[in-house]
Amino acid sequence: MVMTNNTSTANNTSTANNTSTANDTNAPQKAAAPRLDFAKAAPKAFKALIGFDAAARDGLDPALVELIQIRASLLNGCAYCLHMHTSDARKAGEDEARLHMVGVWREARTFFTEKEQAALALTESVTLVARGGVPDDVYVEAARHFDASELARVLALIFTINTWNRIALSTAKVAGEDERVAH
Repeated sequence: MVMTNNTSTANNTSTANNTSTANDTNAPQKAAAPRLDFAKAAPKAFKALIGFDAAARDGLDPALVELIQIRASLLNGCAYCLHMHTSDARKAGEDEARLHMVGVWREARTFFTEKEQAALALTESVTLVARGGVPDDVYVEAARHFDASELARVLALIFTINTWNRIALSTAKVAGEDERVAH
């Protein structure tokens, strides 16, 4: 429903018909139409992604898993996943200061181990792959800290969080509403 503003203020000259215009920052916003429930609309794809995600994280340090998911969610601007994974990290006992530093980890290296830094750099390169691929030095540094099996799972985790981010963003998931328990 579109609402109109039939009042004017001393600082706001009303239009001829006293309705809010598209440029009026105080105008009420039209509610967005509900979007697709991906889990219900594509249950096989959703279940496959859950399985892929579980296989990716299997055997990885849970703190590292959350750091990777938080960094990718920050880069992708996914508030839904960012809220979910920072909440999960807190529940798992992650230090609040480290959570605040994930977005600026290069300037806050003392908060993260070399292995975590390598994973964060790899997360950035894979998440932003269209900007220049995955540089050799980033890959070599990650491979220095992870054996082949771990590195494959770290990559798979980065792939899954990027997919989850895209699902949440394209279906307009709302931050703070954790729907994992519903599926």
